[in-house]
Amino acid sequence: MYIRRETSSDRDAIYSLLGAAFADQAPPGETPYEIELTRQLFASDDYLPKLSLVAVAGGEIVGFVIGTRGWVGPVEAVGLGPLAVTPGNQRSGVGSALMHAVVGACDALDVPLIALLGSTEYYPRFGFVTSTDVGVESPEAEWGAHFQIRTLTTHRADQTGKFSYAAPFGIA
Repeated sequence: MYIRRETSSDRDAIYSLLGAAFADQAPPGETPYEIELTRQLFASDDYLPKLSLVAVAGGEIVGFVIGTRGWVGPVEAVGLGPLAVTPGNQRSGVGSALMHAVVGACDALDVPLIALLGSTEYYPRFGFVTSTDVGVESPEAEWGAHFQIRTLTTHRADQTGKFSYAAPFGIA
């Protein structure tokens, strides 16, 4: 397996992967929300191609993660997600490899912090903490500990405030 930047020719495979990975979270007969969200993120001015990565194994895309522009007050940051792995490749290290790659890429690009909404059991292994631990307010209070932040090398303690996602997330 290797990790690389996604290209526009990967999009159909990415949408298929998202459909398979999130099928159990969509109402019966409906397309998973993550597919349309990702289409909108790709079309957004906040799309960051250097932070849209795929995992490839055996010539097929088996994992995907996207980072898009976000903000903590006036400070530019990254909102991470969706992250997805094909069902047959879950729990095999693909998601971890994607996370390490995207965190490293963000750090190399001088991003001060990454925000995500996700599992409080999975993401702390990559250095994510509850957002309030670093002075960042969640866009939605009810997310609680599931809204997490990973600070990076260029982060400063005064970079605090409410996090805002890219427009396609529909969260101010």
